[in-house]
Amino acid sequence: MLLNIVLVGAGEVGFNLSKFLSKENYNLTVIDIDPVKCNRVKNTIDARVIEGDGCSQRTLQTIDFNNVDYFLALTRIDEINLVASTIAKKMGAKNVIARLRNTEYIHSDAIVSPNNFGIDDVIYPEKSAQKEIENLVRDSSAVEVKSFFEDKIKLLGITLDHNSSLIDRTINNVYLSNPYIVHRTPLIYRNDNTFIPHGDTLYQKDDVIYFTCSQDSVEEIYKLTEKATFKVKNIMILGLGKISRMLAKSLGNDYNVKIVELNKEKAKKYSESLDESLVLVGDGLDEDFLESESIHEIDCFIATTENDKTNMLASLMSKYKGVKQVIMHVSTTNYFKSMRKIGIDAVVSKNISAVNDVFKIIHSKNQDINITPFEDMHIDALEIVANPNCKYFIKNYTIDDLPDNICLAGILRNNDIIIPSVNKMTIEENDKLLIFLNPESLSKIENLFK
Repeated sequence: MLLNIVLVGAGEVGFNLSKFLSKENYNLTVIDIDPVKCNRVKNTIDARVIEGDGCSQRTLQTIDFNNVDYFLALTRIDEINLVASTIAKKMGAKNVIARLRNTEYIHSDAIVSPNNFGIDDVIYPEKSAQKEIENLVRDSSAVEVKSFFEDKIKLLGITLDHNSSLIDRTINNVYLSNPYIVHRTPLIYRNDNTFIPHGDTLYQKDDVIYFTCSQDSVEEIYKLTEKATFKVKNIMILGLGKISRMLAKSLGNDYNVKIVELNKEKAKKYSESLDESLVLVGDGLDEDFLESESIHEIDCFIATTENDKTNMLASLMSKYKGVKQVIMHVSTTNYFKSMRKIGIDAVVSKNISAVNDVFKIIHSKNQDINITPFEDMHIDALEIVANPNCKYFIKNYTIDDLPDNICLAGILRNNDIIIPSVNKMTIEENDKLLIFLNPESLSKIENLFK
């Protein structure tokens, strides 16, 4: 079904989401008050662009909201998003999704909630990024950690070091040699390319291998790859923005957390509310300052300032100083591949987290599926239910009949997790399937199981 979508806010979140939505052949309208941002959309994306105030009734009245399936309020300012959402809902938008930075609206004692503004779904980009970083800290040997089916299946991205015994062995050989470590390899990132491997694919040095496994098998996967594991104790966070403050609160009780902030007034403002962490005033790019704060004793360095170049340089410096795990936040995907190549362990973006959140909402509401896009890899993770009346069962297909360019990486059946490997598995009616595939194969798999 062709959806009509109106998006307010053509910043990094809105722009990246627009790129995704335009590939889905939706009817897309983008509104922004900034002519530069409007021109960027016009020159890049097939969409109707309106230069104007997204929370102005006069601007929004130029749109026929009776035919709008989704209204997305994605500016950086909560108040604009709230007002725009209210107007859009009153004018007839069927579904309203708003981006909010302030999490007080979801507190149990909140006086007003998003529902009061006509908002159906809320995304919190900073909170999504914070959760992603926290998962990386707690699974410190992985470069990427994702969860599916309410944390029942884990996806771990692990770099193969030169001493790993997996190197030059095929995937099937590893499956057969380790029958008690139940796992699946749906993706491999190699030489700037991500691909879905086959059973005869050889593991190579410096590959980033993506494993799916149950939550209980995570430690076994680390042993399988012979990845040197370490326990994070001391953490240094650069910047005192929203993400770092949420990280300090979620990690402060379990780790020794230092936060470095250049702005003295900002450090003073937030230090009292972060009593489990030590807030320091200093320059995270100053080597003498870092040495004075014992950078060599830091296990995990997290760069979360609003300046991508500052985060990049600080991350490289901390890696050079011997920090075991370095996590860097960026606003765009421009640096993802280059940062991995030069040694940054993990790169996270709140804007890409927001794109993923919106994408999941739209697909789950309209197609009863969940899609997690890996934007820098051109890969999607699809969660879909095997409908009893679908083509797969009508044609009496088996797993061997599935296309070669996809990977069935996990099955949730009656609350039990099944990880397909070399053993013959069957798909049963109403199974929940986790499938990795290229976006071009999405419609084919939907037609097979819906």
